[in-house]
Amino acid sequence: MSTKEEILAAYRRNKNAVKEYDMPDLDRLKGVEYADPVARFIDMSKSVGADVVTLEPGADINNVIKKAYPEAKVFAGNVPGITIAQLNPDTVSSAQELNGTDVGIVRGEIGVAENGCIWVPQTMKERAVCFISEYLVILLSRKNIVSNMHQAYRRVEMTGYGYGCFISGPSKTADIAQALVMGAQAARGVTVILTD
Repeated sequence: MSTKEEILAAYRRNKNAVKEYDMPDLDRLKGVEYADPVARFIDMSKSVGADVVTLEPGADINNVIKKAYPEAKVFAGNVPGITIAQLNPDTVSSAQELNGTDVGIVRGEIGVAENGCIWVPQTMKERAVCFISEYLVILLSRKNIVSNMHQAYRRVEMTGYGYGCFISGPSKTADIAQALVMGAQAARGVTVILTD
């Protein structure tokens, strides 16, 4: 008898000896609630290293992004109304064409006040724009900020390409010699622009 067969046989002999339990009712878990989720989201985003800008009524979002990154030369994004993007992740022939992007511009769907993270579904052909850009701008409606991850997961929808991720501030690690390195795996800076 092989090792695999021995393990399976032992499992079959002892499976009734283990008491089974029902899954807990996760609907009872409500999570923390904030009186002002937007204010908490702004504070948490800043605490994890992101910049937060509130778009004033009538302001040109392209000018706001240019002002935030005056040295940037290459912008990439597919968000309607963004005219400064020279690269579109929907029309490039491969993700490698996005290499060298200074600022990637994407739309976030859900902001979470308890930890400052944002759900960014893949609404573009090449999701590399979220990770290969030196800096990332995430546009987020104030109306889509919830208090906690329980509420966020209830609202998550897989759109477009069936992929999405939560992004919280710039990429950082201190694995090597306990020295903090920004931009280790993705953007080294994140700006969240809150819209209405």
